[in-house]
Amino acid sequence: MAPGTSLPFLLLLLAAAPLSPAAEPEEFDVRRHLSTVTRYDVSRGSNNAVAAPSISDECRVIHLNLVARHGTRAPTKKRVKELDRLAVRLGALVNEARQGPDSESLKKIPSWMKRWESPWKGKVTGKGGELVSEGEEELFNFANRVKERFQDLFDEEYHPEVFSIRATQVPRASASAVAFGLGLLSGKGKLGAGKNRAFSVLSESRASDICLRFFDSCQTYKDYRKRKEPDVDKQKEPILEHVTSALVNRYRLNFTKQDVSSLWFLCKQEASLLNITNHACQLFSEAEVYLLEWTDDLEGFVLKGYGESINYKMGLPLLKDVVQSMENAIIAKEENYPDGTYEKARLRFAHAETLVPFTCLLGLFLEGSDFEKIQREEPLDLPPMPPQKRNWKGGLVAPFASNNMLVLYQCPGKTGDNGISQGQNSSYFVQVLHNEAPVSMPGCGNKDFCPFEEFKEKIVQPHLKHDFDMLCKIKRPEATEEPSSFTSKLSNFFLGMFSRKGYVVKAEDVKTEL
Repeated sequence: MAPGTSLPFLLLLLAAAPLSPAAEPEEFDVRRHLSTVTRYDVSRGSNNAVAAPSISDECRVIHLNLVARHGTRAPTKKRVKELDRLAVRLGALVNEARQGPDSESLKKIPSWMKRWESPWKGKVTGKGGELVSEGEEELFNFANRVKERFQDLFDEEYHPEVFSIRATQVPRASASAVAFGLGLLSGKGKLGAGKNRAFSVLSESRASDICLRFFDSCQTYKDYRKRKEPDVDKQKEPILEHVTSALVNRYRLNFTKQDVSSLWFLCKQEASLLNITNHACQLFSEAEVYLLEWTDDLEGFVLKGYGESINYKMGLPLLKDVVQSMENAIIAKEENYPDGTYEKARLRFAHAETLVPFTCLLGLFLEGSDFEKIQREEPLDLPPMPPQKRNWKGGLVAPFASNNMLVLYQCPGKTGDNGISQGQNSSYFVQVLHNEAPVSMPGCGNKDFCPFEEFKEKIVQPHLKHDFDMLCKIKRPEATEEPSSFTSKLSNFFLGMFSRKGYVVKAEDVKTEL
């Protein structure tokens, strides 16, 4: 937004000038404008991405890193209660209109609203937010496409150290990992008609999972978010006031800003989970949907994305883990490790709060010269308001089941400008796929196929000047010397042995319990 332009003035312009067909070339579909509540298949559309033509046929995929958000989920218990309150509120508004002097105003009230009850009323178990069947299908089908796309990589017999599957301890994330694993390994076993097989999903406790739930451990981020949330609410307020005023005039009901906020939430849940677009969503005009979508995208940008550097710098442990896994794969290839003795894929399933910071660390979805700004850790401008176009859209950046895949290629021979390390026999390149489509990397000259050493130097290295513990104000307990038992000595022996083979084994992962 231009510094000298007021938000009300922009809203006036938007109301006076409907969006032209050039601004939105495809037919309007509200399901494409639900920010991070957008379904994965809707976000991808009919995009059947294939390998970029710039990749030589002589190059081979040797390792795959996946960071994925969980699939489509049910609303949480807190939001279900909000919808229950909305049902009571809508009933009161309708009764108020019935008792009023203007009988014509009743005709303006949509019929669904007159006896509406939340479809999730009384259906929440525990905290809610569980993966729904549509989410299972998203991950299952995604896995089948991955298996088809990288056939050579996944032809090998499954072993948990070769194909590592990891998830947070939140049920919707671990269930997403299971759905993906079922798709990836279908036909590989002897269980049932689908010839499924058992597989391992690893999780760390929420308190110590700094790779996939770093936002839980980072006090600096928690402080920033607590301080910034009221500011975001203030930035969204003029939009809500504008839309509330429009709905009051349109339906002759005394809606409040809270009513409109809850109705927009209902619209997103109905359209995404139930495929219903002619109830709550139909209350809003196209222009109002664009504005409400922008408020959601604004919140995601400020509180999870490029709005402040702590949002993505705290994802450093995940970035390090990704790079280390690729370095281990290169070592395995250079030293001719036999198949089955080294990792070929590291598959992670987590949350939007994980995926969005990781996407920012890679420098994706930036405007113009913004990459140089994030390297210098300078604040970025907010995403431009509609009808202006913007790269940062929650429905593209982080819909349900959204993902980043970092594909490591081995290519034959050496060339002088590919940035390979001295002494290597092959060249190694990284391709980033966002939601299965190749994306250009600003840090690598806007190429989508980046030499691994250049990827480390230009994209990864600038972030490594930070230390996670210092960034996030984490105080580690001081180590105390204790006499070593025979069991601990034996554990250390095996830790050392596995480390020499290239496996990453942490002491806290080794337990003596059965």
